[in-house]
Amino acid sequence: MGVVNTESSAPQNGRTPLIAGNWKMNLDHLQAVAFVQKLHWTLKEAKHEKGSVEVAVFPPYTDLRTVQTLLDADKIEFALGGQDLSAHDSGAYTGEISGQFLAKLDAKYVIIGHSERRQFHHETDEVIAAKTQAALRHGLVPVICVGETSEDLEKFGASAVPVGQLQVALEGVSADADIVVAYEPVWAIGSGQAATPDQAQEVCAKLRAVVADKLGADAAARTRVLYGGSVKSGNIAGFMREPDVDGALVGGASLVVDEFAAIIRFQKHVGV
Repeated sequence: MGVVNTESSAPQNGRTPLIAGNWKMNLDHLQAVAFVQKLHWTLKEAKHEKGSVEVAVFPPYTDLRTVQTLLDADKIEFALGGQDLSAHDSGAYTGEISGQFLAKLDAKYVIIGHSERRQFHHETDEVIAAKTQAALRHGLVPVICVGETSEDLEKFGASAVPVGQLQVALEGVSADADIVVAYEPVWAIGSGQAATPDQAQEVCAKLRAVVADKLGADAAARTRVLYGGSVKSGNIAGFMREPDVDGALVGGASLVVDEFAAIIRFQKHVGV
């Protein structure tokens, strides 16, 4: 890939790019402090332009309070998010975390329907729809994950399964709701084999069409649609050139400071 034209990487649609780091079950609260501080310093030293990209981190639950305190004390402009939430607001649900708890920690976002939750915790589209409603009740922005397995891809094609998942998740969501959609082809996650920018664009465009159908044209125009699945500094600029890709949900690469910083700085990439 050659030199990236920084102007072409800038959003022409009014949607601020969102680069979100899903730490999954990694980093204890002490490691989280060191990571966030180093990421902040790395971006500052690189003279990263504040406001050009929104950065969000999604630590494990046990790290959230510590990271929130650090962000507040050091005035670090990263958004905070939870990796999941309960469909219930309170009650006898041992081990569950309410959206109310996340909101009290100044979390802005919460990931809902990640493929690992669908696979390992057997979360259905209906459960994800209920969690989406729970997030919105508490003023959280749901990052609604959709995607297909390699078997789905072969059987139904590239967009049928994620489109169907999003249609269910958006049932009953109001037209003025603030949501984020993340397309994560399960066959690409952790495989090192990302979708091509063309593949990502095709599916993200169809997901935006679902938002338009369910919530209206205004919602579709403002809603950010992310790509996730083996995202790294070497391929992020290609995805971000696509008109319907507004950012990335980053897994493994978000745990490496220099790599994640380079992804955040996709607009400045030269010779990648």
